Amino acid sequence: MLIRRADSIIPSEITPRALFERRRDFLRLSAGIALAGVLPSAHAKLGPGKSSPYSISETPTPLKHVTSYNNYYEFGTDKEEPARTAHRLRVRPWTLQIDGLVKQAKTLGIEDILKLAPLEERIYRMRCVEGWSMVIPWLGFPVASLLKQVQPLGNAKYVEFITANQPENMPGVGSRVLDWPYVEGLRLDEAMHPLAIIAVGLYGEALPNQNGAPLRLVVPWKYGFKSGKSIVRIRFTDREPRTSWMKAGPSEYGFYSNVNPEVDHPRWSQARERRIGEFSKRKTLMFNGYGEQVSQLYTGMDLRKNF
Repeated sequence: MLIRRADSIIPSEITPRALFERRRDFLRLSAGIALAGVLPSAHAKLGPGKSSPYSISETPTPLKHVTSYNNYYEFGTDKEEPARTAHRLRVRPWTLQIDGLVKQAKTLGIEDILKLAPLEERIYRMRCVEGWSMVIPWLGFPVASLLKQVQPLGNAKYVEFITANQPENMPGVGSRVLDWPYVEGLRLDEAMHPLAIIAVGLYGEALPNQNGAPLRLVVPWKYGFKSGKSIVRIRFTDREPRTSWMKAGPSEYGFYSNVNPEVDHPRWSQARERRIGEFSKRKTLMFNGYGEQVSQLYTGMDLRKNF
């Protein structure tokens, strides 16, 4: 059981669950919401977005766990620290720079980004390399909708995601646990896959700071650290990006980092996982259960070598 100070509880956790569900049902029946005008305010109620065929039918992890048990090293290495300290993250104004090997580099604000594609609610399994997992109802849109805006050049093979670096607001940036800012990367075809999304919310509300506000990458078939938080720049390149965890531990964290129960972390097994809120462990699924959708991306690859 997690016990937190009262001043660390976010308003969305105070809402009775029954009332929260009724609000979501009401919003589903509404003709529409002007989302671009809603998101900029803190703790905005976004609604569930349109339903998505990519959602799974599993029961979501309770909101209180999703927002209080987080890896966000810029705000501390303990799982409970981000919920206590991430309120310091400056999320407005926020711009996203997209450049590199593209025909037309762009800098977009939140309002511009939300006009690119309708928000969808996607309930995804998320698996952490440390052995725990959650099921989260994200609000977002396909990464491809964003990347197509700049028209990648023919020699662009990879996409690098660079996250916020605010030393004055992020106490963890003063540590040497990682090389800041946090950097992640995908192959271009991975980034363009319809399962990969940019999340702007969860459980019908704008992303809490500790979950990666205001823009977070979500790649559900990969370990959670691949889903970079608080993204400020996306860069197209012809070379595999050198990501933060690859720099910190190249023998432990490979570029692909696909969920694979057959490839153990050097210090622990990946064969089983513990769903947050459950006592017993369950079998880890290949590609986190998304093999039918993504396995063709890795045809002919040695997934032990390309871990």
